[in-house]
Amino acid sequence: MKRSCGASLIVLALMFSVAVAAEHRLEVADQAAPSDGVSAAIGGELSTSCLKVLRGAKRPVCEIWLRKAWPIKGDFAPSGEVLYPFAPGELIGLVRYPQKGEDFRGQEIAAGVYTLRYAQQPVDGNHVGTSETRDFLLLLRAADDTALAAPDEQTLIKLSTQASGTTHPAMLCLLVAGEGATDAPEIRHHEERDLWSVRVVGLGAVSEKQQALPVRLVVVGTAEEA
Repeated sequence: MKRSCGASLIVLALMFSVAVAAEHRLEVADQAAPSDGVSAAIGGELSTSCLKVLRGAKRPVCEIWLRKAWPIKGDFAPSGEVLYPFAPGELIGLVRYPQKGEDFRGQEIAAGVYTLRYAQQPVDGNHVGTSETRDFLLLLRAADDTALAAPDEQTLIKLSTQASGTTHPAMLCLLVAGEGATDAPEIRHHEERDLWSVRVVGLGAVSEKQQALPVRLVVVGTAEEA
């Protein structure tokens, strides 16, 4: 009887582990980005491939449209702190939250459509331990962010704090892209921190040349120090 109970507990633990791992999933759909509240300058740059992050069977978390090609620095060399060859303020994509969500700091994100622009975490001693890298994406309300060109740092921060409704920008964390099973978009659960990240291979553009560029974006979960 004891052996049977022990075996049952092991089975239940395995079932729980599988259930946790399957809590979020990713769907890819051929679907244009929303046009309401999105400027033509922004919308014309977006892919028609939509990444849909779902919780459970069908509850939507967010929908993401990446830029068709990202302008990148041709002479960039990644370091332990900065992984991605983007200039601060560069448009990376668009995200829609069908219902309220949460950013990497645990701040509430109101339902709506937001641009995603690259930023780097300041080196000021106030952000130690929040992330493995300084690479982040800031959320700006699409209705407030209408020009394709990167805004200056002050404007970028101001618009993102307006999106969060706090004194801190609304942000999503970028992680080391790592290897994927294929080049197809995939979602991963980081059990040690209870984060969910999406890995996607996009295109980085230098002058007229394009190259595959994998990125990994945390879509669910908060910083340990949030």
